[in-house]
Amino acid sequence: MDTTDFWALIERARRRVADPSDSETVAEEAVALLAVRPVEEIVAAQQAFWELMALSYRSALWGAAHIVNGGCSDDAFEYFRGWLITQGRETFERVVADPDALADLTVIRDSVYDGLAVDGEVALSIAWDAHLKATGEHLPSGGFRVEYAHPGPAWDLDDPEETARQLPRLSALFAR
Repeated sequence: MDTTDFWALIERARRRVADPSDSETVAEEAVALLAVRPVEEIVAAQQAFWELMALSYRSALWGAAHIVNGGCSDDAFEYFRGWLITQGRETFERVVADPDALADLTVIRDSVYDGLAVDGEVALSIAWDAHLKATGEHLPSGGFRVEYAHPGPAWDLDDPEETARQLPRLSALFAR
């Protein structure tokens, strides 16, 4: 399974759930779909997932997650990127290319009012849970490698003026 196959899995899971913006249900459906695949595909899905995580490891996206969630630790940034993956390939690619495009997403606009964090922690364990479901065993350790590129220029996320310059639409949306 490569990233193209992984995206097909995510899209199929999104089509099978009532609310495709709900990261948890998309991830649960992806687990169910993946668990019936050959074990070697399940293991390969872990690599494909982390290649997407590495691709989305961008300073500007971290800044966007910081705005959306009112702060963003290392772990929270992983959960945010997991959420982004469950939103599907088109959204993922658009947002990785332009994190300020998050301001266009209904789920992000709704989070302004409901105050809930945008979190997809459960997505990080899609392959792990599928492997456990399929085999009764944990995913083999060392089954994937993550190589992060330079995340791009960073700025002080606590500087509202610079953040507004970097991410104007998100900053305006979340201005309180």
